[in-house]
Amino acid sequence: MKKEKKLDANGKRKFGILDSVSYAAGDLGCNMSFALKSTMALFWTQIMGLGLWYSLLLVVVQVWDDINDPLIGTIIDSDRRKYKRNKFLAYIWFGSIGLIIGGACCFLPFPSAPLAAKIAIFIGGYVIWDAFYTIANVPYGSLLSLISNDPADRASLSAWRSIGSMVGNMLPMVILPFIIYNEDESLNGPRVFLAALIMGVLGFICFQFMIRTTEIRVEEDIKTTEEQPKFNVFVAMKNFIMNRPAVGATVAAMGMFIGMQGAATAVSVVFQIYFKNTEISGIVQLFAMIPIVVFTPLARKMVTKYGKKELSVFGAICSIIGAVGLFIITPDNTGLDLIIYIVCQLIYSLGLGIYSTVSWAMMGDAIDYNEWKTGKREEGVVYSLHSFFRKLAQGVGPAVALVIMSTLGYVNNAKDEFGNDIIDVTLLGSDVALNLRVLVAVLFLVAAVMQFIGLGLIYNLDKKTLAKMNEDLAARKANTAE
Repeated sequence: MKKEKKLDANGKRKFGILDSVSYAAGDLGCNMSFALKSTMALFWTQIMGLGLWYSLLLVVVQVWDDINDPLIGTIIDSDRRKYKRNKFLAYIWFGSIGLIIGGACCFLPFPSAPLAAKIAIFIGGYVIWDAFYTIANVPYGSLLSLISNDPADRASLSAWRSIGSMVGNMLPMVILPFIIYNEDESLNGPRVFLAALIMGVLGFICFQFMIRTTEIRVEEDIKTTEEQPKFNVFVAMKNFIMNRPAVGATVAAMGMFIGMQGAATAVSVVFQIYFKNTEISGIVQLFAMIPIVVFTPLARKMVTKYGKKELSVFGAICSIIGAVGLFIITPDNTGLDLIIYIVCQLIYSLGLGIYSTVSWAMMGDAIDYNEWKTGKREEGVVYSLHSFFRKLAQGVGPAVALVIMSTLGYVNNAKDEFGNDIIDVTLLGSDVALNLRVLVAVLFLVAAVMQFIGLGLIYNLDKKTLAKMNEDLAARKANTAE
């Protein structure tokens, strides 16, 4: 006999593990594509030979982000059409298809192409990928506030999203080093392209599972009468700037991605020329994710007891301690140095794990805060601007890191058979390796301090204020219903 579904008071499927796993699958789908971004710097410097051109172009394509994220966010918010299930799910479906193509376009292996062609390939591929990523990612992030309005449920969704993100980053980190590197520790361009294509297909499958199993419990109030005020993007952006929780969460997220993405290229090169072991790099980063796995089952109870802001500030302090420890370097790069690196990474990741498991729930609360203060729900703009600044950190972080790396000795020092500049890591000396090892510590420390500033000094939704906000919103909606 078929098991009956448990329904809540509104006739919706009762919130449960399926909702959490389903939402996690969405971020897994996003990260199947996004996790390869850290490989992009290596691909375009070591395979395509762009060198410092890559740093410049990475900043240039952020101009597209200036237009792309807010534009798509406003399109979603101003879309008043009725969809069969939900407009966010419809946009995610479309974006997931484009990501298959977009991700692979970022890794077209044509090292012998003229410089102008390489620049065109990079900009074109990035723009296509970024557009479809935003189409899928912005509505996906906005969905959290519609799946449930219960703080504990949102904490579970946020924690499980972190699991999806972790797995989405973990698989490429562990598996890709065995696939994309040659025996001499150099990158293999065609293999990187194939890996990007496969990741896009896997991401599409994850998105389809999420779309089919998502239950919307907080319905949007879509009015189509003439009394509905016209959507104003400038007012919405002003509301975002005045939204302290959104700004604080965004500053913290930018810090997190400076650490994750800005340092990613430096970390990869450190394992190439300092520890001289690229295959273990994925294992070490996997080991650093243990705290996220450990904390996720505890997130719901911990949030209920202590509050999201309070937990995340504690996490930022842990990350600062771990980042400071990364400055401890043993003479002559002994095996102890790697042990110290791993332990400090673990402490840093403990703080990052605590924050990341509640970060998306904090953004869900920030969307509610916007409604609380302005009377308008503007999920698309709030989340798209948050996404824009995150991606700004993801783009500018690696670009700045590459510029700093070049001043420390990571420069074009060889030519391929066509006379193009390439980076031959085998020619980099021990001084360069040590400098990059210190740079990793600096980048992680900057990231941790930014998280503390955003969460501890700007974000203002502590446990007590959050409860007051939820009470006021519930009362407001009850009065409207009457």
